[in-house]
Amino acid sequence: MTFMHLSFYSMFTLSCLGLAFHRTHLISALLCLESMMLAMYMALSTWPVENYTTSPSLIPLLMLAFSACEAGTGLATLVASTRTHGSDHLQNLNLLQC
Repeated sequence: MTFMHLSFYSMFTLSCLGLAFHRTHLISALLCLESMMLAMYMALSTWPVENYTTSPSLIPLLMLAFSACEAGTGLATLVASTRTHGSDHLQNLNLLQC
């Protein structure tokens, strides 16, 4: 395993741990999701270079598009929950009350 693979794996793992343990604010959960998507994008974009393929892959571009859509949806959810509940604490959000 190269240092680059180790850094991608550790970045993804730390993002998952951050999402699992620091769930007080919605913005911190969104930042952890974005760092997970960034780790996956970087790993997918360096994969064709490591395998010495000459054809560019479309998968990193699709991953980046989905990441942008996820970020826009997350920010819209953050704004909507802040307006309705008054804060972005995750413990204030309850699906039974919405």
